[in-house]
Amino acid sequence: MLRVPVRTVLASIVALWLTYFVLATLRGWLVGLELLDALLWRRMLVILASMAVTLALWPLLRLLDPQPVRHKIVAVLLMTLPASLLLAAINQWVFASIEGQVVAKIGEREGLSVRSDESGNLLVDPLDRKEVLAPSAPVPPADAEPTDPATPAITIDAQTVEDNRWRQLTDVALGRYFLLIAWAALYFALANAEQARAAERREGEFRRAAKAAELRSLRYQVNPHFLFNTLNSLSALVITGKTEAAEQMIQTLSTFYRRSLAEDPTGDVALEQEVALQRLYLEIEALRFPDRLITRFAVAEGLGDARVPGMILQPLIENSVKYGVSATNRAVTVTMSAREEYGRLVLEVSDDAPASRKGPSDGFGIGLANVRDRLAARFGDGAQLASGPVEGGGWRTLLRLPLERHAG
Repeated sequence: MLRVPVRTVLASIVALWLTYFVLATLRGWLVGLELLDALLWRRMLVILASMAVTLALWPLLRLLDPQPVRHKIVAVLLMTLPASLLLAAINQWVFASIEGQVVAKIGEREGLSVRSDESGNLLVDPLDRKEVLAPSAPVPPADAEPTDPATPAITIDAQTVEDNRWRQLTDVALGRYFLLIAWAALYFALANAEQARAAERREGEFRRAAKAAELRSLRYQVNPHFLFNTLNSLSALVITGKTEAAEQMIQTLSTFYRRSLAEDPTGDVALEQEVALQRLYLEIEALRFPDRLITRFAVAEGLGDARVPGMILQPLIENSVKYGVSATNRAVTVTMSAREEYGRLVLEVSDDAPASRKGPSDGFGIGLANVRDRLAARFGDGAQLASGPVEGGGWRTLLRLPLERHAG
């Protein structure tokens, strides 16, 4: 089971409570709350305690990662309730020492004197009229009847004060309850996001593995087909008594397979390696058709390190030999060229045989289909294949690939 990284969890906790700290401080400044400096460091203590309590909830939430959503909701509602009460109690305890001073300052601003008696009752009475009289207010005449000094103060009994304290505690606890639930929801969202990213990574790995398997399968389709044709050619040489040519074909065939099988069937090779491999193949076929097969290679300068799928040209050149050279009695030139066009690599295999291709019904389409499938598996829509007869005789196949260079 994948977990949310510790760094991410800590960052979410710090961000939550620092945001609350900034908003609470800004609110106090906007409403003109008294004793802001004394409240500030106490509020920071409360925030640090809140971070610690939230961090203590994290291991419990981790246990819920594999549980269904409804179980998570019920568990979070139950777990965060005592935690929110604890935070409210901490908040009340930290601010208790300054609460009386804040209330007195507010009362003084409103022209009231607020104090407590020995029984815990809260006494509220007006200050001296001269102290609270606004500068612009008219001064009462000297012969006016004075305010009765014996006017009793308004008394808020201790029970009412205690009830107010409990109401305050409940109000703070509800606010903390909401914040803790919000953070728990954020945590589970981060956990789901982590699992989604892991699933995407696994899907990507599976997709790459499937594509590699497809490329490997298509690549291995080339070698048996070529081996079958070569063995037939070798048999013909032996039957006709051309033992020297047969021996040379065996040696060349051994070199060809040693090089081709040494490559990663799913990887790319340098164009110069691919060309060298096709030269070996045509050397083998030249032993069968010494008077009919003429080869020509034209690779533009600077393209030797271009990357191409291994053995991608083999079916195309083999088709030219099978359906061009072997189908006629005159000399046929098989040409392989490579050039760059508009930042793309263009590979061309052509021949000038007069014999016509009859199409897939006689097997000609198998090699082209293999090449087309390999290009689609390797490049998607980034590669194109075009194949068809040439005016005046012959056949030409063009491959247009992304031009990629050797990274080393």
